Amino acid sequence: MFELLLLAPEDAVEPVSDALIDELGALSASVEDADADTDAEHALFGEPGMPAPAGGWRRSRVIALFADEAAATEAATLLLAQDWAGDVSLVAMRPVAEQDWVRLTQSQFAPVEVAPGFWIVPSWHEVPPQASQVIRLDPGLAFGTGTHPTTRMCLRWTARQAPQRAAGWSRVLDYGCGSGILAIGAALHGARDIDAVDIDPAAVESTRANAQANHVSVNAGLPELAQGAYALVYANILATPLKLLAPLLSAHVAPAGSLVLAGILERQVEELRSAYAPWLDLEVSDAQEGWVLMTAVRGAEAGMA
Repeated sequence: MFELLLLAPEDAVEPVSDALIDELGALSASVEDADADTDAEHALFGEPGMPAPAGGWRRSRVIALFADEAAATEAATLLLAQDWAGDVSLVAMRPVAEQDWVRLTQSQFAPVEVAPGFWIVPSWHEVPPQASQVIRLDPGLAFGTGTHPTTRMCLRWTARQAPQRAAGWSRVLDYGCGSGILAIGAALHGARDIDAVDIDPAAVESTRANAQANHVSVNAGLPELAQGAYALVYANILATPLKLLAPLLSAHVAPAGSLVLAGILERQVEELRSAYAPWLDLEVSDAQEGWVLMTAVRGAEAGMA
């Protein structure tokens, strides 16, 4: 197989992707931020109350897969000849090495210990003998496998707090649940009546499947499922949507309840603290690889904002 790499501006991403798949015989087409991991990186969001996300980044890499070199060459020639594709450029065309993709994917996901005795273990691995608490989770369509620092910090917080506080986690909300890993972690540590919500239907289905695989009860649905106050609220998203969601998330925290936020870089701490100040006093509870975990506890006598 051959891979075609193109650089496209935001307004060309959709027509380029459509043309590759619908007219030029691409087996697949994916879009990445061409400025990822640089100061120009730009996140795309799709949260309730926010404008619809753009169709692509300011500069996007469009990566298309073809059955052979001839098909890739013909597709590049025809695409770049279009008048509307004047700002699209060819970056590379290269063979894709033959690999056992299943084995390669599995090799990237080994068991992860997030706290003493608390492990995330893919289904194809044996449970480590030192594991006393296990989440069985395979990589899928939704974010959250336990390998990212933000997820690990949330789970670590859960494991540390559970001995003293899990009995009081009578209602839990995982907002932006992805794979449902935080909701499942809370359930395994004694939480009850857990709602896990996401704007992506694929994440909702993933959460339901993962909860079933771990033999825990989680109510998964779209954001409107979240109603009322919760003893514990998780949101592992990114700083910008977390700031915009501050009134909503704060209002969901019950008196004496906890808010746990992740997806925050160290340089964004003061922005988040200011955004939540009208409702809650956020503090940094953990840090790892440039990311921080911020938490707050609502006063027992506080009213809902």
